[in-house]
Amino acid sequence: MAKLPKNRKPRTIEELKKAHYTVRTVKAEMRQNLIVKIRKDEELFPGIIGYEETVIPQVENAILSGQDIIFLGERGQAKTRIMRSLVNLLDEEIPAMAGCEINDNPFQPICKSCREKLQAVGDRAEITWVSREYRYGEKLATPDVTIADLIGEVDPIKVAEGRYLSDELTIHYGLIPRTHRGIFAINELPDLGEKIQVGLFNIMEERDVQIRGYKIRLPLDVYIVASANPEDYTNRGRIITPLKDRYGSEIRTHYPRSLEAEIKIMEQERTRFDDDGLFQTIIPPYLKELIAEITALARKSPEINQRSGVSVRVTISNYENIISNAFRRAIRLGEREVVPRVSDLPSLVASTGGKIELETVDEERGENLIEKMIAKATLNTFNRYFQVQQFDGFLVKFKGGWSVEVSEGMKSSVYEEKAHEIQPHSGEMNGLLEGLKKLQCDKTSATLASGLEFILEGLYLHHRLHKEQVSGRISYRA
Repeated sequence: MAKLPKNRKPRTIEELKKAHYTVRTVKAEMRQNLIVKIRKDEELFPGIIGYEETVIPQVENAILSGQDIIFLGERGQAKTRIMRSLVNLLDEEIPAMAGCEINDNPFQPICKSCREKLQAVGDRAEITWVSREYRYGEKLATPDVTIADLIGEVDPIKVAEGRYLSDELTIHYGLIPRTHRGIFAINELPDLGEKIQVGLFNIMEERDVQIRGYKIRLPLDVYIVASANPEDYTNRGRIITPLKDRYGSEIRTHYPRSLEAEIKIMEQERTRFDDDGLFQTIIPPYLKELIAEITALARKSPEINQRSGVSVRVTISNYENIISNAFRRAIRLGEREVVPRVSDLPSLVASTGGKIELETVDEERGENLIEKMIAKATLNTFNRYFQVQQFDGFLVKFKGGWSVEVSEGMKSSVYEEKAHEIQPHSGEMNGLLEGLKKLQCDKTSATLASGLEFILEGLYLHHRLHKEQVSGRISYRA
């Protein structure tokens, strides 16, 4: 039996048979590839943080069991990203009948045109190779989604050409048949109409569907995965019972359970630009914790609708905004270092307000709530770093009538000059220096400005300093 030249893929069914290629079902394919990844200790979902001990093991179990999955979780919990990452468990490419709309199996085609082709030319029928990226389909469920979108519809042009309505060749395939031998994902599953859910159930379980009263059998090989909000899925009766029963695993996603995970996500996801290299951006660790703490507080607030959730996108947007505010200052003042400060925190009102849903509709109350959360997050972060008593020596300086003025538009050199007014060997300086070192804000004037503002604000929140705001400038005094 003649062998194919090395590195040349089979081009006909005959050559595919000679290569001893074995066709596997999608679930078997994903299962075997997952086994290989587990043995090699490869990362299953690159970029997914905080699910290592919770969600990912459940996903692995479902795939090893050959079960379809529905992910239940509030917005911003990486449900869609996980679903899209499942494509990495497919083979790099598979053979399919050339010219087939549904990537038919060359050894066992299910569509009529491919069966007729096989009957006419046999093993000389041409094949094509389909990469894994083209074996993934996705649809956002909305009330206007139809059976035609997901399953298919009679093509009037094909009917006009002389075919009968009962002829399978008159069908224009929808998204799910076009994902035959692949993964199909449905976002926000409860928003599908009940009639569409019945059609989806039939295609998943019974392998047939009715299109305009004509019943066709479609033994599709599709791995179905979906996402839903837990409340919609379990409480409102918006999912028909047979469809619920069809999903083998219901996997509950969640928000990051630690500040460290939230910080890793916001660092990974924030938008970066090519001109960032023209400036030196330094984000002190305390400030990253503070941004993450704001989101953590929002997720616990009784004034915020927790059913709709507080997405990680709040953290990411806040992180981007505070950096941008510092960047804008650096451009205006001609400074090369971009270091955010506490005085930049008001810029977070814009990036937070649009992403949280209040229990009561009151715009002014929402803004006040965000300001309170920022202050609380600042205090909590300060308390993680310091005991307020360690600044007793530094506070002596204020008791003598000394004051510090800050603003988001003030040059970093002004802060450094102000710090030089403190006696270098006194307790006043020692407490401040130790604090700045702990914050990693003692190396440059820009980081000093950031650390000094944070310490001053923390002392104010502990009622050890008075704070007065006039014309965009803030004065701290005894």
